[in-house]
Amino acid sequence: MKPKIYVTRNLPKPALDKLEKNFDVEINSEDRILTKKELIKKVKGKDALLCLLTDKIDSDVIKSNPDLKVISNCAVGFDNIDVKTANKHRIPVCNTPGILTETTADLTWALMLSAARRIVESDKFNRAGKFKGWDIMLFLGSDVYGKTLGIIGAGRIGTAVAERSVGFNMKVLYCDNRRNKEIEKSPVNAKKVTLDRLLTCSDFVSLHVPLTKNTIHLIGEKELKKMKKTAYLINTSRGPVVDESALVKALKNKWIAGAGLDVYENEPRIAKGLSKLDNAVLTPHTGSASHETRTLMALTAVENAIRIIKGKKPLHIVNPEVFGR
Repeated sequence: MKPKIYVTRNLPKPALDKLEKNFDVEINSEDRILTKKELIKKVKGKDALLCLLTDKIDSDVIKSNPDLKVISNCAVGFDNIDVKTANKHRIPVCNTPGILTETTADLTWALMLSAARRIVESDKFNRAGKFKGWDIMLFLGSDVYGKTLGIIGAGRIGTAVAERSVGFNMKVLYCDNRRNKEIEKSPVNAKKVTLDRLLTCSDFVSLHVPLTKNTIHLIGEKELKKMKKTAYLINTSRGPVVDESALVKALKNKWIAGAGLDVYENEPRIAKGLSKLDNAVLTPHTGSASHETRTLMALTAVENAIRIIKGKKPLHIVNPEVFGR
């Protein structure tokens, strides 16, 4: 008899095919996030759970089936899972790091360029039939080439974003708890600075920190006021890193020139007034949304679950101390 797994959302076909070869699979067929009550009901009697970042796997969900052999998260971040409770019940928690680095870095640059060059505004204008010919003052934006890029959080994705700046001849500043010698070297030649220095000197501020108690509202009203009036804020990390109400105020009052956001403080809800602002480019949490990356993420999450069930070391584990106990 195959072990039973519950999958909280549909996955790319190669991942589903691999799952079905190794598990008795039950999938959430509805195109929505399950409620806590539904999750608790579905996870009972299962050997494994494959979930997404949008699924809140809290202590109640875990305690409803303390015999789970693995919780495999199809994401890099795992702040949606109560790892402490999983540890108490000796349940391995797996994730998918490293896979979405380049894809998310690509989207960061897409947001940066779109915000600076007013791409979304221009597209709407053109589609509405308002374009009457070339105008020297039409949709003036900001140059990216030769400007200063500030990276807050110089991990995998922050590093990949910094590396792409070379083609734009940008000066790179970064702020992190640790030195990143990789981007301090040529050709990036980045300089480690304080958060205050980064905010006051950067033309583009890009966020790449994990969500922790120390990074919630890392960027609030005080920080936004320190930025240049010509600067842009880009967030492809986690929504709560930015105080969204303060950002709306900053954009309305022109404290900064614009923003590009892929994540939101209370997803899927967006702060009141934000969607009406032309100087904000808003994408629906699609940082890793390429066919190649999302498929590989799903395959990795599946492989992690398979390996745990078979007693083998997974590709990636958040709490290795519980593996093999």
